[in-house]
Amino acid sequence: MRVWRICSKSHQAFDGAGARRYGGRWNRPGTSVVYTSGSLSLAALEYFVHVDPDIAPDHLIAISADIPDSIEVESIEIANLPSDWRRYPAPEALQDIGTAWVKRGSTPVLAIPSALIPHERNYLINPAHRDFRRIRVNKPAPFHFDPRMWK
Repeated sequence: MRVWRICSKSHQAFDGAGARRYGGRWNRPGTSVVYTSGSLSLAALEYFVHVDPDIAPDHLIAISADIPDSIEVESIEIANLPSDWRRYPAPEALQDIGTAWVKRGSTPVLAIPSALIPHERNYLINPAHRDFRRIRVNKPAPFHFDPRMWK
């Protein structure tokens, strides 16, 4: 399975450092998680919703990673989430779910529904899991949003 991440060039490491520092929808601060998406277009949308509309980001890159079929992926279904799971800011219950998954260490990858497009999947990757080293991170490529996105 191939997953994607869009980020600034300076944050290209697949180490979960940003999520550890600041937390995210699916993790509490102090927990390292790499956020990825099931397609490049979903990764673009997930990045875009956090962009200041007055500033078109420069120096973005797209990075894919290949997860071998032999790696177990845990999955969370919408039916098992709180009714307000798509709310922004995210309910703390989601941070508890992701943080507990990292602490359990049961799988290196957690499939979660996208809050933007619930029928598509994002994938959390636990860089501390023993099978993380089996995930192949590919060479980053420049990524640019179409200027029409800022009309």
